[in-house]
Amino acid sequence: MPSSRPPLQPGMSPSRSMLLVGEGNFSFSASVSQLQTETTITATCLQRQEEALRHDGSASNIQIIKDSGGTVLFEVDCTKLGECASLRGHVFDRVVFNFPHCGRKSGVKKNRELLKNFFLSCVQVLAEDGEVHVSLCNGQGGTPVDHPKREWHNSWQVAAMAAEAHLILTDVHSFESEKYQSYRCTGYRSQDKGFHVEKSLLHIFTRSLPYASVQILQVEEDVKGEKVRYNIPAELSDYIFRGFLSYGSTHPVKLVQDYLLKGLAEKWLVSMATDTFPFVLTAKQLQACCHDVDSAHCYWIHLRQRDLNSDTHISTSKEKDPLTSLDSEECSRDVTCTTRVTSEKVDIVKSKSVECLMSACSLDADPEEESGLHMLRPSLIHYVEELLTKKELIDNAGSHRENDKSIEGHVKEGSHGDCNGVTSLYGMSGLVLRNLPINLWAPPAFHELLLRGIYLSECEPMKLLGERLEKLLSPYGVSLVREEGGLRLLTRPMGSVGRVFASNASDNISHVTVSLNLDLLAVLLFSLPDWRLLWSHDPRFVKQFALRPSPGEPFQPFSLYPEHFSFDISFWTGPTWEDRKFYAVVREASHGTVEQVKLVDTFSHPDLSQTSYCYRLIYHSHTHALSHTQALQFHQRVESLLSSRLQVTIR
Repeated sequence: MPSSRPPLQPGMSPSRSMLLVGEGNFSFSASVSQLQTETTITATCLQRQEEALRHDGSASNIQIIKDSGGTVLFEVDCTKLGECASLRGHVFDRVVFNFPHCGRKSGVKKNRELLKNFFLSCVQVLAEDGEVHVSLCNGQGGTPVDHPKREWHNSWQVAAMAAEAHLILTDVHSFESEKYQSYRCTGYRSQDKGFHVEKSLLHIFTRSLPYASVQILQVEEDVKGEKVRYNIPAELSDYIFRGFLSYGSTHPVKLVQDYLLKGLAEKWLVSMATDTFPFVLTAKQLQACCHDVDSAHCYWIHLRQRDLNSDTHISTSKEKDPLTSLDSEECSRDVTCTTRVTSEKVDIVKSKSVECLMSACSLDADPEEESGLHMLRPSLIHYVEELLTKKELIDNAGSHRENDKSIEGHVKEGSHGDCNGVTSLYGMSGLVLRNLPINLWAPPAFHELLLRGIYLSECEPMKLLGERLEKLLSPYGVSLVREEGGLRLLTRPMGSVGRVFASNASDNISHVTVSLNLDLLAVLLFSLPDWRLLWSHDPRFVKQFALRPSPGEPFQPFSLYPEHFSFDISFWTGPTWEDRKFYAVVREASHGTVEQVKLVDTFSHPDLSQTSYCYRLIYHSHTHALSHTQALQFHQRVESLLSSRLQVTIR
């Protein structure tokens, strides 16, 4: 039906445009057009015009909409909006569906299907930053906001249905029926009867970012004057070179570091290294310093030769070819990475097949093959010794001693701090990488804050540092527990978030080291539901920290009540089996959406040298829309990569 206003220009969205679908007597659209005069209304219904006009008051409501400059359309199927000729080429800031229902006495399955098809349809006419509003009777949605909440299988599972269209639930609040005085809902079981709107809920959905493609990054670094080249494993590609700790950053990891350093600086001088350090460590370096790091949890790598195989192409910053994903099955994404360790350049490897590069990644590296193997740094402790020899740090701490005098000599003078012997804390922070089992509180990549203090032993230095850290962190649930060789910082449910320990004690001088997991502390201090949120590219995450909120201000999730999906995987493998390779494949294939892996069962065949493993993978995401369909696709990808890379036989 023609409108009294000029038609929308195809592909253009007005500042506030609203599409209402499934209207019965058009009373809601009429109320909105009167309340929101700056909003352009397009009201639609499934019925033919003559059928719609039979509803009480529909004729006057339609006239109100037209008089307000709105449009009324008939015979519009809300599950096929992309096929509607009158809507083709138009996008809307908001799409509204009030109290959807299949009609008559239809069950929850049919109504779930209606919701799913509506969501899949409406994203075709939704602006990129648009919203979808769905009002449901209390109990239908299946979210924790429903009171009483129905059993899951008896609900409409609205958040899960929206996820099928890559939409996330961003807000739920009461449907303000009193705000729309002239609204008279109709259509209950295909009759001219209203729904029970008391305690009904309005669900607001927005678009989720797409899942990024998986990359294998090739990095070149200077290690003690020699340039080395190696591959970052694909499952770690999104954790590298994100710059969370860079100057001026307002990322929560940086805010937590600033909070801790400020608190420690009230008692001691604190100097942080400005140098960058290589990601690469050797096995000997690990053995010399990182005694608490299990070598089985390291990402072991082989350094690549300078002259690569002819079938592998290296794309440098001078080439004009676009950066290309190695995984052709996933959507492509441009990636720009920088590293200050070398010449501010990172090469992205482009290859005919991912498999040709696997020989240079962690899956095939064996730490027991030779002593010269390298790993991605699992800790920064190795570099703290180098840090303490740097003259500029001594100067920054206020030392005016001659260049040839050591920091330890400075401590013996007792020129700063408590107990006539506590001097400065010297520190560094950066990303570390560990191939850990997949569970709720074991990030494979996190930012470590490492601080080293040199004390007179009689000052009980561990106690001094421990008490200070406890004062800073105890308001957030962190407690200090004594253990052999030091102190452990613990909290529930994540467990250890740091430790304090003594090392290299000589005479009456103690070296005391503090190692803190900044990522887990950020989760704790800002009440994040999941550590994976820290790595979100969604601007709605970063925006919440733009004004540098103080620790204790809770994060407001932008994806509410995401569903869990559980799938089991069983396979036969040979007599030897390495979990670390399995975890690497799961992380890569699932795009990090598997939050927990549980070993359900094992069985060794009595006659064959084979063992069957059964694992349960739990898929869950607070950063992206994750539907049953998407989770199943990821799970099938896990099976495919396990078969091709680890040569297992899927049962």
